Order: sequence, then structure tokens, then C-alpha cells
Amino acid sequence: MTRTLTLTLLCALAWAALPGHAKAPKPHTFKIQGEQFLLDGKPVVIRSGEMHYPRVPREYWRDRMRKLRAMGLNTLCTYVFWNLHEPEPGRFDFSGNQDLAAYLRIAKEEGLLVILRPGPYICTEWEFGGFPAWLLKAPDMKVRSADSRFLEAARRYLARVGREVADLQADRGGPIVMVQVENEYGSFGKDMAYKQAIRQATVDGGFRVPLYTSDGPGADMLAGGTFPDLLPVVNFGAEAEPREAFEELDRFRKGIPRMCGEYWAGWFDHYGKAHHTTDAKEGAQGVAWMLQRGISFNLYMFHGGTNFGFMNGANWTGRYAPDTTSYDYDVMLDEAGRPTAKFFAYREAIRRFLPAGEKLPELPAPLPVITIPTFRLTETAPLAQLLKTPIKAEAPLAMETLDQSYGYVLYRHRVAKAAQDVLEVGEVRDFGVVLQGDRHFGSLDRRLRQSCLDVDLRAGEALEILVENTGRINFAKEMVGERKGILGKVSLGGQELKGWECFSLPMTDLSLLRFQIGDAPAPAFHRGAFDLREVGDTFLEVRGWGKGQVFVNGRNLGRHWRIGPAETLYCPASYLRKGHNEVVVLELETHGHRELRGLANPILESRATSTASW
Repeated sequence: MTRTLTLTLLCALAWAALPGHAKAPKPHTFKIQGEQFLLDGKPVVIRSGEMHYPRVPREYWRDRMRKLRAMGLNTLCTYVFWNLHEPEPGRFDFSGNQDLAAYLRIAKEEGLLVILRPGPYICTEWEFGGFPAWLLKAPDMKVRSADSRFLEAARRYLARVGREVADLQADRGGPIVMVQVENEYGSFGKDMAYKQAIRQATVDGGFRVPLYTSDGPGADMLAGGTFPDLLPVVNFGAEAEPREAFEELDRFRKGIPRMCGEYWAGWFDHYGKAHHTTDAKEGAQGVAWMLQRGISFNLYMFHGGTNFGFMNGANWTGRYAPDTTSYDYDVMLDEAGRPTAKFFAYREAIRRFLPAGEKLPELPAPLPVITIPTFRLTETAPLAQLLKTPIKAEAPLAMETLDQSYGYVLYRHRVAKAAQDVLEVGEVRDFGVVLQGDRHFGSLDRRLRQSCLDVDLRAGEALEILVENTGRINFAKEMVGERKGILGKVSLGGQELKGWECFSLPMTDLSLLRFQIGDAPAPAFHRGAFDLREVGDTFLEVRGWGKGQVFVNGRNLGRHWRIGPAETLYCPASYLRKGHNEVVVLELETHGHRELRGLANPILESRATSTASW
């Protein structure tokens, strides 16, 4: 072989190895035929586990997927989070922890199939059910409806998601085998025009694999959420009797593969209520019952993770109930990704029904978890340092009107004359602190339907109401008008107060804060630090603090609130660094506590809420 020919062959091989010239992945077929799922022509039972990429640090995606496989599951199920991917109209973000395509590629590398649930509505105890808050800037916008403005935005979003994952569908060699249309619509409404529009937008987005719907097993829910020509699957809890749910499905439609789209292996928590747990043995028996009959399932959740920052949602069952930052969900992995008793109970149930020749993979090695000795937060900075130019209005403006999605709004009114009377606020969404100068008159909590407060105002000083968005409702019809801030007028002794300054406080940039040694009354920021020789996951204990947010090295861990149930916040190793680490705590209502420490295990049930019920 001549030197010239050798170089030519080497160059050709190198060119073929480039990403654009790599060998195309082998396409697969996934079909619904009769009562079976067929993968490449062979029957397959879907053993799926739900896990969401924004709730798990990117550094841990592969570790969690390997644990999912080790428990005996063959499929990963995930929602897609519109509010994260389109934070502003037309501006999309699929980077970092929001890199959906990378998440799905790792799933393929780990030997997993994928069920994708792009929404646009996803519920999942997530802020506004995954909808971006900017949809609510138009006062009469109706989300999850045939409102043309909403549908236009939803089509744009689904088209963008489709482009992101087009090559990751099974027919192009990717892991995606099924895509859900909308999400549990039968629990919300019966607008066929809306349902059809979302289905068409999903198809137009380029999704070619089989589509399906997922609803509760009741006849009304199935009728409201399904399509005659798409596969319906049913959702139910691990404490329910699977037989009853599938009998209901069989009465609704026969001759289809049976599948539980969400087998609720645990449950979520609300602030001020007890931490939820469910029985591992009972749940595992339900999985065994399904596998014994060749029924597919998706465990909701396999790994819950964390609603970092401001991303927790809220529920409505006659009153407002915000969800906690922790999305532990009492399932197979805890927030730090460690297998729980449920993991091993479900694993044994699955092992008994594995197809011939299939073996359970070994568990990955444990990841490091550290403790951090108690440290004090000795520096303080007033909230006022973050105030920028306000928007002026006769009455308080909603957060969405201010082009703000999350965080806080400070409303300021200059008091003309002294008055001792009742301050009445139309509606506080969701938690308000009422102040004048260094005086703290009290708080207004939407959970408790509070709207009035006795005040003793001085002339010439500003009345301030600091309002927190504690999470938009993610389920039920009440989510349609779920705007934040102060809605309606503010009155003193029955007389409307006019003339307000509205300050946006999204808490995305704390660089303007100038800390000094000492303390300050709430609302204020407090800063402390600690040093580490090695990093690892930890749980910051927030017991003793009042209400607010915790930031570690500039990353927003989430909310702390003295009403519990959680008294720790999960801090992943990727948020920490060797050497110096900084913690900033925002306190809306102080109880004088100024210490933190890192624990090896979470505290998810506080003594204050241990006897509470939902």
C-alpha cells in the first residue's frame, strides 16, 4: 500500500467518525397491535419509572437511570417543562439542566426506552402545571382552552420541542416509543376543540411514534380525556385495587394493551400539613399483580427529586395549598438518589416476573453524602438594596402585568395622614408581610384566607406590602386565573388607597446586596460561610428559621417555612465547591435564628405538622 493511499484511507476513516458522518442509528418499530405493545415485532411489557430532568442535577442523570435499570425497569418516563424552556415568549432554552435531548440520549445509552409527555399542560406539582407565567399577562387569557392566543403559543412550544427530539424517536433509532397528548384532561374539562387542537399541534410538531392519553379510571374522566383512535391508559394509586381500575378501562374500551400510566407509588407534601408516606409492601403487590397479567405500568414517581428555586406548584381543594420544595414523594430513591425500602420491595416484585434470560443489573456505587458543622450567618443586608425603578399605578399591579413570573413584589403607598384602622387587601397571592418603616404589623396568608389586618399608620411614611408568589396552582379549574401579587384594591377603614409604587423582586440577581456585620429586622438577607475539604450531597437544616429562600453559592435551593413539614433543604454536591462556600438566607418573618448546618439525612416531618392531615 502506498503512502498516499494509506493517508487517503486514514482521512476517510477520520471523516466518517465525525458527528455529521457517523453511522446512522438503527431504526426501530414500536406498534400497538391488539392487546400488545410490539417492539421490533416482538411483544414487550413496559416497566417504566417517572423521573424529571429539572428535578435532578444533570451530574446525576446517569446515576439515577442506572438505578432505575437496576430496579428492573426498562423505560424512563418524563414530562417536558414549558415554563423552563420558554421563559419569555419566543426565547427558548434547552441548555444545562434543561438539555432535554441530552437527557434522552443518556437514557438510550443506558438501555432505556422513553415515554415522553410534552404537555403543554403537565400538572406534576410544578409551578402553574408547567405553563409559563407570561401567558397570564393578558387579563382575559384562558389557559388550557381553545383561546386562540393560548393555542398559538402552545403550537409554537410543541413545534420547538419536536425539533429538539425529532431524531430521538424510535423510527430514527432513538429511545422514544410513545408520546402523551395533553395530560389528564378528563379531570379538567370536556372541550373537544381544545383537545383536538393540542393533538394536531403534537402531530404537527413532528411526533411520529404512537400517541396516547392518560386519565383517572372513572368513566367521566376517560370520556373527557380520550380519543376514539388513541390508546387510553389509566392512573391510580398504589393503595387502590388494580383490578377495579382495569375493569373500568375494559368497560370503556376493549381489545387494547392495558397500562397504568401513573402508578402513584407515593405522594407529595403541602406546607403546613403532614409528610405523606405509603406502604411499600402494598405497592409492590400491585406491581406484581400487573406483571403477572402482562400489564404495563409507569411508576409515578421512581425518583421525585426537588422543586428547586420557585418551581413548586400548589393545589386547590376549596382552599389554596402550596406544595413543598422537597419532591421526595416517598418513593424508590430519596432526594439524594439513595435507594429506599420501597426500591428493594418493588425490585423483588419485578424480579419474580422478568422475562427468561433477563437479569437485574447491579446497583451503582453510593455517591458521597457529607455533614457540615453548625455555622452562623453573621452578616446582613436589607431587602431595600434590591429595589430598582418602580412601576407607578393607581392600584397595585399583578406580578404578570409587571412582566415578572416568580419571586416577590413590594407594593409601596405614601401615607398622607396618621390612621389607626383596618387595612383590607382585595386578595393576597399568596403571602404578604405588612410594614411601615421598622414596624411589622403582621402577615396575610392566602392558605388561611386572610385579607384584613389592624394597623396604626404614621403620617408621611410609606406603607409597604411585600407579597410572595408561593407557587401557582397546577391542578383544577382554579389554575386558569392564577395571577400573583395583590389582586383588587387596598382599603383602609373602607376607603381605597390610591397611588402605588410596584417593585419587582424576582430574586435572580443578588449582586446588589452589600452585607455588613450585624443583624436587621425582617425582611432582610443574612449571610454566612463554611469551608469544605471534599464535596458531597447534604441537607441544610432550616429548623428555627421563619419564612423565605435559601441560596448556596448563588443557587436558589428553595423555600423554608417554619410551618413544615420539611425542616431541611436538599443541597446537591454540584452546588458546592472545595474551600469557601457562601450561604444567603432571605427572611420575611424572623424568629431570631441565625444558624445552619448540613445533615446526612433529611427531616421531612416536623413536630409542628406531625398530627396534621390533608
